[in-house]
Amino acid sequence: MSHSALHRRAVVADTHNDLLMAVSARPSHLWSSFFRERWLPQLAEGGVNLQVLPVFIDDQYLPEGALRQTLRMIECAHVIAEGNADRVALCLDAAGIDAALESGRIALVLALESMPGLDASVELIPTMHRLGVRVASIAHFGRTALADGSGEDATGSGLTSHGVAALAEMERLGIVFDVSHLGASGVAHVLELATKPVMATHSSARALRDHHRNLTDEQLRGVAATGGVICVNFFAPFLAEREADMTLDRLLDHIEHIADVAGIDHVGLGPDFIREVMEDLTPPCCEDAYYRGVDPKAAVPGLAGPAGLPLVTEGLLARGLPEKDVMKIIGGNVHRFLGAMLA
Repeated sequence: MSHSALHRRAVVADTHNDLLMAVSARPSHLWSSFFRERWLPQLAEGGVNLQVLPVFIDDQYLPEGALRQTLRMIECAHVIAEGNADRVALCLDAAGIDAALESGRIALVLALESMPGLDASVELIPTMHRLGVRVASIAHFGRTALADGSGEDATGSGLTSHGVAALAEMERLGIVFDVSHLGASGVAHVLELATKPVMATHSSARALRDHHRNLTDEQLRGVAATGGVICVNFFAPFLAEREADMTLDRLLDHIEHIADVAGIDHVGLGPDFIREVMEDLTPPCCEDAYYRGVDPKAAVPGLAGPAGLPLVTEGLLARGLPEKDVMKIIGGNVHRFLGAMLA
């Protein structure tokens, strides 16, 4: 079977696309149409049929506006789904995901990235669940009331008491715990405490690129041991240090490494396509602005957005991976995992 035929037949899952940041920046009456005109064609071209939508709160909203922006972005996701019901569905459980896929629509799953809008108010996690959130992390690069992000690894800090309570509450509610962005000691703490599978929505292999945002082999094995999935981040600076090495081959190296270390049933795709979002949100005066020390517009050639995803399938097949394994990597594992977690 050709790579294009296999890609179209497979479930293709992307566990991290920040498109809600770009869509919600528009006036609310344009949310539905902007998504339909700008993002749906890209998702369709990339064959995406299961999309996790993170709610990420940019620094400008912190701290006072964080909860308001969280709610605004959640509302944006609902408006997108309601205004494009012929093409997408916001899914709350496994049955909803399967129904969307069977009807040829894209299954959308709502996520929180770091929860700054909640701070230490763990009692609001059920509110987020009622609003449709089904995946969440508790830190970004820096420190939160729940845990330290990977940019604060030097602190050696685990989860705070509120973070421990958040993990327990997420497990009770059926919200998938996401370890991406969590500091190393925090990841170890979660793996010690977790009673349900966890996932990394957008993390690559530290053995191939020594960056604090990537996971060590020990961490990869730890996530897999819970029954979880590690979804590979495509963001070029997390794949290689030199720009010349930020290639599709390097991305495939990360995918294969994680498959080898964690097991073929525990790897997926979490591309973190950010270039278009940043181009939308960065003022013209600041086009060369760097974020957290990296260029947010850096991208693997051909993989600046979801339309390029068939290149991953083609590359994996060219490396000799069996078709069944390729189908697991590009979405089958995530579909199975979310199906079990959201049953």
